[in-house]
Amino acid sequence: MHNNQARWLKLSGLEPLIITPESNFINVGERTNVAGSKKFLRLIKEGNFDEALSVAREQVEGGAQIIDVNMDDGLIDGKEAMVKFLNLIMAEPDIARVPIMIDSSKWEIIEAGLQVVQGKCVVNSISLKEGEALFIEQARKIKRYGAAVIIMAFDEVGQADSFQRRIEIAERSYRVLVDVVNFPPEDIIFDLNVFPVATGMQEHRKNAVHFIEATRWVRTNLPHCSVSGGVSNVSFSFRGNNTVREAMHSVFLYHAIQAGMNIGIVNPTMLEVYDEIPKDLLTYVEDVVLDRREDATERLLDFAETVIDKAKEKTVDDGWRNTPLQDRITRALVKGIDQYIIEDIEEARQSVDKPIAVIEGHLMIGMNVVGDLFGSGKMFLPQVVKSARVMKKAVAYLEPYIFSEKDAVTNSAGKVLMATVKGDVHDIGKNIVSVVLACNNYEIVDLGVMVPPEQIIAQAKEHQVDIVGLSGLITPSLDEMVFLAKEMQRQNFEVPLLIGGATTSKAHTAVKIDPQYNHAVVHVNDASRAVTVVGDLLQKDRKAGYTRNLKEEYATFRERFLSRQQIKTYVSHKEAQANKFKIDWNPAEIVRPNTLGIQVLQDFDMEKLRSFIDWTPFFRSWDLHGRYPDILQDSIVGNQATELFADAQELLDKIISEKLLKAKAVFGLFEANQINQDDVEVKISEDNKIVFHTLRQQSKKAANRPNLALADFIAPKETGIQDYIGSFCVSTGFGTAKLAADFEADHDDYNSIMVKALADRLAEAFAEFLHKEVRTKHWGYAVGEQLTNEELIKETYKGIRPAPGYPACPDHLEKETIWKLLNVEEAIGVTLTQSLAMWPAASVSGYYFAHPEARYFGLGKIKSDQVSAYAKRKDISIEKATKWLMPNISE
Repeated sequence: MHNNQARWLKLSGLEPLIITPESNFINVGERTNVAGSKKFLRLIKEGNFDEALSVAREQVEGGAQIIDVNMDDGLIDGKEAMVKFLNLIMAEPDIARVPIMIDSSKWEIIEAGLQVVQGKCVVNSISLKEGEALFIEQARKIKRYGAAVIIMAFDEVGQADSFQRRIEIAERSYRVLVDVVNFPPEDIIFDLNVFPVATGMQEHRKNAVHFIEATRWVRTNLPHCSVSGGVSNVSFSFRGNNTVREAMHSVFLYHAIQAGMNIGIVNPTMLEVYDEIPKDLLTYVEDVVLDRREDATERLLDFAETVIDKAKEKTVDDGWRNTPLQDRITRALVKGIDQYIIEDIEEARQSVDKPIAVIEGHLMIGMNVVGDLFGSGKMFLPQVVKSARVMKKAVAYLEPYIFSEKDAVTNSAGKVLMATVKGDVHDIGKNIVSVVLACNNYEIVDLGVMVPPEQIIAQAKEHQVDIVGLSGLITPSLDEMVFLAKEMQRQNFEVPLLIGGATTSKAHTAVKIDPQYNHAVVHVNDASRAVTVVGDLLQKDRKAGYTRNLKEEYATFRERFLSRQQIKTYVSHKEAQANKFKIDWNPAEIVRPNTLGIQVLQDFDMEKLRSFIDWTPFFRSWDLHGRYPDILQDSIVGNQATELFADAQELLDKIISEKLLKAKAVFGLFEANQINQDDVEVKISEDNKIVFHTLRQQSKKAANRPNLALADFIAPKETGIQDYIGSFCVSTGFGTAKLAADFEADHDDYNSIMVKALADRLAEAFAEFLHKEVRTKHWGYAVGEQLTNEELIKETYKGIRPAPGYPACPDHLEKETIWKLLNVEEAIGVTLTQSLAMWPAASVSGYYFAHPEARYFGLGKIKSDQVSAYAKRKDISIEKATKWLMPNISE
């Protein structure tokens, strides 16, 4: 029962934001996004950062609980602008109190932002679009920085456009993140793609329903994660009719929130209170959003013409001012009207014996109404934040009276020590939990960050705390927590231990920490859940039972976790080598490349890539399913596909003719031979050789099936046959981020998405083009090859081009070898991040194998004996090898 309760998304600026089931919808402000605000873009371009800060301040004051910061624009140095703006925000407590969403299509900018932002932020976003390996690299990087992440429902095939595709991509992403990366599931936010309804197209009728049902499925089946979306997309068909759009947003949110959506971007001025939508309009809108009638779209279109769209008023009719005092205070809180709150609070103060009674009475009664509306999904976060502003204004007015009467001291619900453990500087989650608990009358002893264990122990004793909360967002923090649990046990502590932070998990807590401490240990994923957990731990009538159930739950979890057996059986590394793929090496099958060495292509003419584009994934990315070119004639989506294709061609023409994006490549062909059975020695010159280290399958195979390694496809040195290997890196991503940001700055999301989709297609096309050039010219082992683009897409040619990080060679460290061999960064400017992701993102790298027997395969799980051998051959520590190969290690 308490498993799900213990894991909440914890974000923070100076103050925590704990997203609990009670939090419902968390609104993200996007006006500090150069693509979301022309004003903000202009201010940043002009270098007017002071006024740009006011935009951020207005967002926070206007109800944004998270602010999205994006500096991707062609005329802006995005990295410099991001760092400068975030540093300025950090110096403004009224802005910096909320978490930041670092939004960029460029990892360099995201990383720069992660290095300066305080608290626990959100990265927007990553997806499986460019494959699992890059996805894993990016996720690991984000995890190390201690941030949460938005995962787009997007994969190699394209953008999810149906219920089934949404849940398939979400489940795959979740499993990779949780099982492979060990990413805290509570720090995962799925964006399940909000698409328009009432477009007139039959296939769009269930867009909202599919989102809502996918949200329900994700929240039910993928524990602890959150779901977000851009709400305004749902009403795209009714641009210009704000009355209908506001109703659609509220209806969509009402049902999506019931299903579990808890984060998103909504313009507070484009939102109606659900209960105040006229009943006739509500019926028409719900018919459309929930797809309740065949003629729902037509009925709403007809009705929409009769709606007179009135501008929203900042305040409501003053007639409510004649109602009783409590009703006025409640209405001010519900509507977020602070115009009269001081005079109403003064009137309330005059009516009570002690001013604190106004808070405990009048204001609490009003906030309870807000809470009920919010909890039922009839109010949304921006509105609740406005309510909180009114509340804070009222409390601030009362505070001098309260303190003058020494009336502020109330009985504490308990004392909680909070600390980020030694070596860790991340404190967003901790700060969030602290604030939430403080708001619930708990006294907080916050020791800050990098707190040595002896200090935690000493302060816990000195303050006689009721609970110790430990936070950590980097992997070494996990060991610190284990040590503290042991030390608390050794010193006979009995207070409960709360565990939280991005790298923590229920599994680690149950398996590693809980056994070290005889008393309650709870993994708290989500700050908003902390109140419930702490209450259960401290309230006398619940404490014993809760602790007993908790220990039993963790023991059961631990037993299952440790007893889980792999279904597959594995052979030793030596046995796997003995069962290697044996090729009958024939010198006639090996062709010496026409050109050995490295070649660089700068500013490549992308017109040559046009015919190599695989358009089918492009259409899927726009939720149009079918194979190209047949999709253009499809009876359902044909017209839309044709229009989309025409727009893509127009933008592609512009990109190519105006050289808006740059394509670069570096590749090399070298003499090579297999050595040590699992490695490939590459000869750069007589006295300069480099080694590619490959990994071998270790699962037990059926008779006559080999344990493959990529090295098997290169002639062993002992055969005396000279073999060859190639390596490459291509990119069409230079300029993509800025071009996309330019479109977004003009509110042209369509072309912003389009340019990114095209850049990805062009990168794959470049890889395909270059591989063909290598096969037919530079290497020349397939001189007579005459393949259609469809045949290229099906990879019917001879040879393969596997890539580090992908199934056959999952070790990303081998990218470093490619970069060293080809001098990639200096040659074409494609860089590797700390987590070995390629930047720009629209880049592809890998190897060229020419042997006709070469084929793709998945490595699967390997055993520790191979990890040790691999580390020795690479001359790295076993710890480092284990770190990078962990997802593939079976033990």
